[in-house]
Amino acid sequence: MPKQDKNTQKDEKKQEMPVPQGPLVPEGMPSIPPEMQEKLKAIKEKLDNFTKKVLEKFDKYIVGIALMPPDKMLPPELREEQKGPENPDKINALVLVDDSDSTKMPKQELGAKLEQIIKEIAKGIDENIAVEILLSSELKESCYDAKYEVLKMIAMSAPVYDPADMIAALKISEVHKTMVLKKFEKYIVSYVAAGSLFRGEKSNDIDVYIVIDDTDVKKMPRAELKDKLRAIIIGMGFDAARITGVKKQFHVQTYILTDFWDSVKDANPVIYTFLRDGVPLYDRGVFMPWKLLLQMGRIRPSPESIDMNMDIGEKLVQRAKQKLLSILGEDLYYSILNPTQAALMLYGIPPPTPKETIQLMDDIFVKKEKMLEKKYVDILEKVRKAYKDVEHGKVTFVTGKEIDDLIKDAEDYLARIKQLFKQIEEKAEKESILDVYDSCMAITRDLLAEKGVNSFDDKELYNMFKAKLVKEEGVPEKFVRILKEVEKAKEDFLAARISKQEVQKIKKDARVFIKALVEHMQRKKAVSLEKTKIRFRYGEKIGELLVLDENAFVIKDIEKRNEILLANVNKQGGLENAKKSSAEELEKHINKLVSPMRMSIKERLLEDLRTLVGADIEILL
Repeated sequence: MPKQDKNTQKDEKKQEMPVPQGPLVPEGMPSIPPEMQEKLKAIKEKLDNFTKKVLEKFDKYIVGIALMPPDKMLPPELREEQKGPENPDKINALVLVDDSDSTKMPKQELGAKLEQIIKEIAKGIDENIAVEILLSSELKESCYDAKYEVLKMIAMSAPVYDPADMIAALKISEVHKTMVLKKFEKYIVSYVAAGSLFRGEKSNDIDVYIVIDDTDVKKMPRAELKDKLRAIIIGMGFDAARITGVKKQFHVQTYILTDFWDSVKDANPVIYTFLRDGVPLYDRGVFMPWKLLLQMGRIRPSPESIDMNMDIGEKLVQRAKQKLLSILGEDLYYSILNPTQAALMLYGIPPPTPKETIQLMDDIFVKKEKMLEKKYVDILEKVRKAYKDVEHGKVTFVTGKEIDDLIKDAEDYLARIKQLFKQIEEKAEKESILDVYDSCMAITRDLLAEKGVNSFDDKELYNMFKAKLVKEEGVPEKFVRILKEVEKAKEDFLAARISKQEVQKIKKDARVFIKALVEHMQRKKAVSLEKTKIRFRYGEKIGELLVLDENAFVIKDIEKRNEILLANVNKQGGLENAKKSSAEELEKHINKLVSPMRMSIKERLLEDLRTLVGADIEILL
């Protein structure tokens, strides 16, 4: 059982005794009622004093101290024979003692002496404290002999002193075991506690192993049975942790019986350790016979299993070497190649080939932009060369030191690439100011051109904007201010004195400016287009003629718009060279149109229109 150093025990002596809150317990065990909780608070001081004095005397032997339920709350098989009336003030305390290194005297003699002294300590504090001493060897022997009543008793206890969580481990294992047996008793042949904690060593987790009988499974594959039961059993482990409040990691391993037997025959070291050190908390005559046979030396590995384990050693060494090569030949190379290609893509370069990547990094970021130091391109080239040497078989072995050096280079490289990303983003953000400026000026000039203003000095721009667009067209005056701010942002960018926040604000305002003026232009164009439309009726259909500069589109049926003709407008105002067209082509001509002009209806136009539709027409006004 675990031992504690003195400093740890001094800290543990100060801990307050937890008061149980009535957690669920395995079936058949009553829960602690509320009135018992009040009683526990009343006796807390006595138990703290008892624990302190016991630890002062036997600190290195004491594994745990727990408060047990009153006798009347224990199942019948756990109750001691009563003589006379029951004492209502009796306090049952369990002291778990580590006797693993008892060499000076027999274990029974050690237990008797400790019991005598500890009972005297208890009597000196309160005659009602009834102490039961349990040696770690006795606990194991009870499990070996399938006497599991002591486990049920510990599962009902409330730990007072449990520095290595041994009592907690027994509680959660017992609760989990009871849940598993209740649901799958037919299939469970052994439930075994193992791991360092049950060997008497300090541990951060609790390990249990469950062996599942698969010998009579017919409805599903054995592996499927194992997986299904394993998922449910592990889920029960989380429930057991919640019920008991145990914080240590609770690990549950499951084996099917046939695989377990194969592992025994093959001399699997893990299974041998499991058989040697495991303590059965439940067994249907499977685990203990194997454990005893192992102790007797009757379970011996076959020559085939010895050869197999010897071969495994050589194979694992070769696999380790291959893993080092794969680290160099795959992981390290791509760990720096992919971010490098991402940096080039962020800059605006299409995804380059691995071979082109190194040269592009040098040409763009080292020489042209001067954003990156040459040594990082050298690292990229060095790792790529190592990768190619492995790929082409020039290198068949690599040492751990070489891997460590390359990992260090890769970490330095990646840290620098992250900085490069920020540099590229900042540069791209600032350069976007130029695009914003060009877009704002282009839409402004287009609108002024529609007003007949095709050439003017930049200094006159704002006056022209106010006169032609604000006063005559009703464009809001705030857009003059936005246009000025965009121009100032361009000047600040060229002078390298614009901040990221200012860039964001200008881009936002510019989007509003461009959207509003584009919509204004589209509304004007829509009004102008109405002036170029001539609607006509022929038969039961209504068609439409749109005259766009030197081109005219004839829509034969405005209800369907699936038959469109494109014709040229000649000098006489007629239509010629008519050919089939489409709605997409019409849309392109409308978008390119700067200023639609009203078309006058001439006799030649009507004649040509009649020819195109093949019937007399009536102009609709």
